Amino acid sequence: MIDVQESFRVRPNWQAVNNPDIADRVGRLVRAARDQGDLVVWVLHTEPGTGGAFDPANGHVRLMAGLEPIDGEPVLTKTSHNAFTTTNLQQLLTQHGVTELVIGGIRTEQCCETTTRIASDLGYAVTFVTEATATTPLPHWTMPADATLAEILADPRTLSPELVTERTEYALAGRFATIRTLDELTGVPVSS
Repeated sequence: MIDVQESFRVRPNWQAVNNPDIADRVGRLVRAARDQGDLVVWVLHTEPGTGGAFDPANGHVRLMAGLEPIDGEPVLTKTSHNAFTTTNLQQLLTQHGVTELVIGGIRTEQCCETTTRIASDLGYAVTFVTEATATTPLPHWTMPADATLAEILADPRTLSPELVTERTEYALAGRFATIRTLDELTGVPVSS
């Protein structure tokens, strides 16, 4: 489970997230994995020394409320977009004999998609659970970094979370991952 952390909730763009109940969705996926005896690995994104929401010194680099690892579930911290480059994730998976991954978390098109692509390239069979991911509107690359949420939403070039998610599914399906629903993996319907 990638970056399902409080850092995102303190950012202004969280108001426009597509799945504000992401912790519940990830919780469902985690319970199903635990019930099957699968290893759950938690990954948190950090940006030490930046003073921002992902700087561990500010106290937001922690799992969202309602999510908690149980004994034996590793919690890794990364400083890159994917969960492999700056962690020992591949070694950990190899030690546990893991050959298949189920990916969920935040942001759909960034850390989740990038981890999925790397995992596929490393030979893992990857299932991407879009319903257990979340993202926010994606501004045009020319938008200033300090643009407000209102400015981002007003720009007709901004991609909605729905378009970002659809693009991610198109890019991953059949190439890097199999797209599955929460219902398929948990047997419990998503509540609206």
